[in-house]
Amino acid sequence: MSNRKEILVQLLKDPDSGVSSSAAAALGLIEEQQSLDEVLTQLKKGGLAEKVRAIYALGEIGGEKVLAPLIYCASRPEPELKGAAIDALGTVLNRAAVPVLLEKLKDDNSGIRARAIKALGGFKDSSLAQHFIPFLEAGDGLTDVEAALALGNIGDPAMEDILCALAHSPVAVSRAAAATALGLLKPA
Repeated sequence: MSNRKEILVQLLKDPDSGVSSSAAAALGLIEEQQSLDEVLTQLKKGGLAEKVRAIYALGEIGGEKVLAPLIYCASRPEPELKGAAIDALGTVLNRAAVPVLLEKLKDDNSGIRARAIKALGGFKDSSLAQHFIPFLEAGDGLTDVEAALALGNIGDPAMEDILCALAHSPVAVSRAAAATALGLLKPA
């Protein structure tokens, strides 16, 4: 690998701009792969805090290569790893993660459910709205908030009445989320 990098560094100085641009792109790919390998090593061998940092780093790296480790981590029993993986999948926004995220809507932990709603809401896919609507009645100031915001992100004006109902919640943060979501809806 070091020989490859040395040659690419030399090619950065090539007088032909096409050669130097290609060398720069190739160096970027090598560094990205090395970074991914380092993060995966940290995920395998680190302590809990290091693993959580590695999961978030995978979300930042993105791409197809991070899906398998993130999906695996989303299935872990540790809520810290599971939650971080759900957050990272919400950053990556790859459709392959949707079934995993939908499954997490059934988790016993309301924090995990809320994170899954938020991650799914990032897709802005109206076909997912049906999965959020039941959470609007939670009254917990957590899953109902994320469901309202997810529906707002989708922007479907058909959700107006449902969100108006949440605006009368006894929970202030839920009312605030309803107000925000109502503002995000597209005009009817």
